[in-house]
Amino acid sequence: MRAEFAQAMMGLFERHPNVVFLTADLGYLAFEKLRDAYPGRFVNAGVAEQNVVSVAAGMAHEGLIPWVYNIAPFAVLRPYEQIRNDVCMHNLPVKIVGNGGGYGYGIMGATHHTLEDMAVMRVLPNMKIYVPLVASDVKHAVEMMTEDKSPNYLRLNFPAEIDQPIECFKPWRRIKDGKKMVVIGVGPVLGNALNLGNNDLLDAIEIWAIGMLPTSPIPEELIASIKAKRKVMTIEEHYGQCGINELIARQLLDLKIGRIIYKSSYALGYPSGKTGSQKWLQEQSGLAGQGLEKIIKELVDA
Repeated sequence: MRAEFAQAMMGLFERHPNVVFLTADLGYLAFEKLRDAYPGRFVNAGVAEQNVVSVAAGMAHEGLIPWVYNIAPFAVLRPYEQIRNDVCMHNLPVKIVGNGGGYGYGIMGATHHTLEDMAVMRVLPNMKIYVPLVASDVKHAVEMMTEDKSPNYLRLNFPAEIDQPIECFKPWRRIKDGKKMVVIGVGPVLGNALNLGNNDLLDAIEIWAIGMLPTSPIPEELIASIKAKRKVMTIEEHYGQCGINELIARQLLDLKIGRIIYKSSYALGYPSGKTGSQKWLQEQSGLAGQGLEKIIKELVDA
């Protein structure tokens, strides 16, 4: 999604003279066109992740809309105190962009993965999280974030490949209908549920995508479907703690829907003690391939 984000920035800069772009020395072969077209509004702050967030906070205080780009662990975890104190506590419209959320950087290992970014950003005051599913979502998410007066975090990853029309980016979307159970997911990992090798299982699952956190109320049509099917599964390329696993469970309890069968598929870290490609790591956690198919089948058959 990095290329789509760079393209969206070009369009944004053309229409909004108060938008500025900051990077902590990352984004090569992606943002050179933006840098060359708008040199006065493009800042490479160097390898100084904490400082660049504080600089962005100062810019936002003066009326600018700063976008701070980095790979996800360096965008969120290293400057976390600055995001908390300088940005969120003052409710400034700084836009943090983290590329490669989850296992996105694959064989580079745990230092380059972020399996807790949505959790730690969710708990910050005033922060909103935007998580595109497919490549075309990026432009719409960027437009929404620009109009949002609060701090935001944009979590980018390799886009899901979905060979069917879907609605434009928004907080809740039904991706497909199904007969026996509901799958609720966040981010491109949800696309793995659409690529099951078993067509009978695919016909059985109704799939919904979450695009923003905190979530707005669960749509009435989704509530009705859950009441009818009584089987719900969540999927996320993120730890289960403070992820949508716990979030959806809490919302369903508050709605007093009654007895349902509830399962979650989420990142387990590194069960084998090894690292590998993003897809291999997903499979290790039951987020893709036969592991995901097994979890879905068990719930369908329950």
